[in-house]
Amino acid sequence: MTTVTELIVLHHTKTGDNSVVIHTLGRDFGRKSFFVRGIGKNALTTMLLPMNILECGISENRRSDLFTASRPVMVYPLAGIRDSMFKNSITMFMSEVLYRVLKEGTEEPGLYAWCRESILLLDAMESDFSNFHIRFLLELASALGFRPSSEDIAPFAGNLMPVIDRFIKEPFSRTMLIPLNGKTRGEIAEAVLKYIGYHMESQLNINSLKVLHEILC
Repeated sequence: MTTVTELIVLHHTKTGDNSVVIHTLGRDFGRKSFFVRGIGKNALTTMLLPMNILECGISENRRSDLFTASRPVMVYPLAGIRDSMFKNSITMFMSEVLYRVLKEGTEEPGLYAWCRESILLLDAMESDFSNFHIRFLLELASALGFRPSSEDIAPFAGNLMPVIDRFIKEPFSRTMLIPLNGKTRGEIAEAVLKYIGYHMESQLNINSLKVLHEILC
């Protein structure tokens, strides 16, 4: 039996010349990995980019816990993201955070819908998105069930607390206009990642953060 569903690509692992394992956040399966056959070089560089939204047929494998995904197609072209080096860097960061934070089998209610909405919002934004990933981290904490308050995050924020407090309390549109340089954005993101890591009981080392803030300096 095949189930047609949507998947958000977080990461992929090449397993052969034409096969990969895709690590995803799914509408119906939560955080789960799938085996995909018949993936050529073009698909690796287009279809399996971080945070792409795919529609796939999912088949259960009775011999393995690793299900098979087939006939993947892109639900949205995400041209607004793919045509921007800056937005591509943000999606690389988003996907790495989700890949490391969400354990295989995680099925948090509302998480997929929120993540999908975040991707489409970033894709549609024409300007003032350099702070997007900071707001994304704070909203992720809420989506995971531990809504950040000023008091909770203060031990991780130090002298950054006044600006983080604005991200927590002000509407999305106003937080996108908070003037920050790349160094400060990086420090804020690191503080929020420490807060999330504390609640997840794991240390989050996000390799793409340094690259992101060099680009968004």
